[in-house]
Formats: sequence, structure tokens, C-alpha cells
Amino acid sequence: MEKASMIYEGKGKKLYNTSHPDQVIAEFKDDLTAFNAEKKGNEAGKGALNCQISTEIFKLLEAEGIKTHFIKQLDEKNMLCKRVSIIPIEVVTRNIATGSLSKRLGIKEGSVLPFSLVEFYYKDDALGDPIINDEHAILLKCANSQEELEFLKETAREINEILRSFFDGKGLNLVDFKLEFGKDSEGNILLADEISPDSCRFWDKKTNEKLDKDRFRQDLGNVKMAYEEVLRRILN
Repeated sequence: MEKASMIYEGKGKKLYNTSHPDQVIAEFKDDLTAFNAEKKGNEAGKGALNCQISTEIFKLLEAEGIKTHFIKQLDEKNMLCKRVSIIPIEVVTRNIATGSLSKRLGIKEGSVLPFSLVEFYYKDDALGDPIINDEHAILLKCANSQEELEFLKETAREINEILRSFFDGKGLNLVDFKLEFGKDSEGNILLADEISPDSCRFWDKKTNEKLDKDRFRQDLGNVKMAYEEVLRRILN
């Protein structure tokens, strides 16, 4: 499968048409962004790491019955995916307080939440991806019904249970993560985008060392080494 015209370039990936109308190629970039792209950087090899990490996680989720857009990894930086129309909602699931949750609600960073919290954010860079509730989502026509929103929440919780258990066995706490979903040509809702240290927070269970994009956000250094460590644990 070869790339045709570029459809879209985002912060972490480029999407290309292919000769198949229902398939696209996602090319993972080495770019790093934070704070709604106010902070930018580049880490050679990051795109390849995210492509492989996402591949392994999509395979895991597919084996557990989660429907995704993943078809196969083409090479180190390119993934063949089902074409979907992205639902403009970022579905964030939180297990441990940190980041914007701690800032908004004053919950001490590192506090284990009494239950997994699912939040919706409106995908709009110009607005800074604001947090929204169910009624906002329907008002903005992000979803067609409350049932669709409940499907997103329940699927996010199911994915959370699968991934928390998996990473616990790898010595990592899954602190929080962002999911995106899309609809295929038949209207089926599929997990899309990527699942990687760009979109998840991973903390070492013993040391609480951060092994994700917070190393870039917080100028901790060794970004590539952290991503390599996550991949090493996934594969071992």
C-alpha cells in the first residue's frame, strides 16, 4: 500500500489517502508539542516509537474485543488504518490525579482517585480544547445522541480496565490517557488516533518516574529514553 495525497497534518501525525477508498496511512512524526502547541520540539525516533507502541496496544485491544481503526503497521513510522470520520471529542480517563485535574480541582498530584473518571474535551485548538459535559457535546453536535456519549464512556472504561491490568503487570501505573473515536463508512464507532506516551501518562510503580510526554512538558529530559523504556516493557 502506497501513500497518495495528504489528507491532514496534525501535531503528531500526517494522514494520507491510499488506492483503497476506506483505508488511510498514518505517518507518525518526531514532533513534540505541549500546552496546545505553545511549546514545540522534536525528538528523532519518537515517531517510530509511538508507531510501534500504538501497534502493540491496538493489537492487545483488538484481541480483547475492542474495535479499532488499526489494520497493520507498514514500516517503522507508518500504519495502515481504516478511514474514519473523527468524533470531535477527546475522551480522557483518569486513575490518578495530576495535570489539569489537579489544577482545576485542587486534588493533590499523585492521589489515587476513588473511581476512574471519564471526561470529555471539545476538539478545537482555537478554543484550547475546553472541557465539556454531555449536554454541551449534543449542543455542539459532537454526538447524535446520549446513547453515543454513553458508548464512548463505557468503551473508555473498558479500555481502561484492559490497559491498567496490562501495564500493572509491566511495572507501570496508567495514570491517565486520551482516546479519540471515529465512525467508519457504515457508521460504526471505532477507536482511532494513537495510544502512546504522547497520549498517556505512565509512572513507574516503584519510583513514580514519569515515562511519557510530561518529560517534555516539564523539561525533565530523556524523552526518547522514556518512550523506549515503555516499549521495552510492553514487549517483555
